[in-house]
Amino acid sequence: MKRRVEVGGVVLGGGKIAVQSMTTEKTSDAEKSVAQILRLREAGCDIVRVAVLDEADARAIAAIRARAGMPVVADIHFSPRLAVLAVEAGADKIRINPGNIGGERGIALVADCVRAHHIPVRVGANTGSIEANFLREYGKSAQALVGSALENVAILERHGVSDIVVSVKASSVPLTVEAYELLAKQTDYPLHLGVTEAGTEEMGVVKSSIGIGALLLRGIGDTIRVSLTSDPVKEVYAAKNILRACGLDEEFVEVVSCPTCGRCQYDSMGLAARVNERVRGINKKLKVAVMGCVVNGPGEAKDCDLGIAGGKEYCLILQKGKENERVDTADAERVFMERLEELLR
Repeated sequence: MKRRVEVGGVVLGGGKIAVQSMTTEKTSDAEKSVAQILRLREAGCDIVRVAVLDEADARAIAAIRARAGMPVVADIHFSPRLAVLAVEAGADKIRINPGNIGGERGIALVADCVRAHHIPVRVGANTGSIEANFLREYGKSAQALVGSALENVAILERHGVSDIVVSVKASSVPLTVEAYELLAKQTDYPLHLGVTEAGTEEMGVVKSSIGIGALLLRGIGDTIRVSLTSDPVKEVYAAKNILRACGLDEEFVEVVSCPTCGRCQYDSMGLAARVNERVRGINKKLKVAVMGCVVNGPGEAKDCDLGIAGGKEYCLILQKGKENERVDTADAERVFMERLEELLR
């Protein structure tokens, strides 16, 4: 049975997949960090991570945590001492990297601190910092990632820590999937999914969707972070969309739309974009269809709460799969958006 780990009130391993992101502001600038965190929260983020590079970053967590409105995770590299400072400042969880935290002595220091403060720790291995002995034996591989992570898990366990989350990320999608599949067979701790260094927005969303989605559809994973070289709010939107595409989040307005073709004689593409923007962030189970023409439109919209299919002279507006209105194309968008607002109310 999957273990459960609580991060500031958010349960990992309980069935619901938590969405994470990470701030890009300098953590010691608490005002800018909080402003970004509030944007992330509004977008649907459940847990936020902040980088701790120095003492000022660690100490700023107290002010950030007081206003964040969600659990705050301290991301630690190289310095167990900074991990301790971050925990003492109120971090809800810390993340350590097996390849650079300082071996058993460093991990023991971290373990004593998180145990005393009753907070969890994530052992986050990635291909950029695999421990030297595993790299020598296995090269940059799934075996090296998993071995490195689990050795550090074992050290934490020896020092009395059992609230642990594990991740094994790579920038390669096939390697990421292989590593998590191997890890899932060897541990029952909650797993944090992600494709590390996935790239800029366009390719990063594709790689993350394939990697994270493939694992979620296999029942692997308890929390996700989409890594993008972009505004972190876009990470949250992408993560939400991955969960929805995998059928793991039903409380949203699904917009289905056709790619359009030469038969399309009204601005269905523009309407679809405007509808999508209107319903973003609304937690209500609805399905809306914006179809380009009447060839397949009415059929595709049969299982939708609201749909539109159009032509040069008129558009059909359908509700619950039935044709409710036939309106002039020039007036169709206004009528359709009015019907949408009625549903949203």
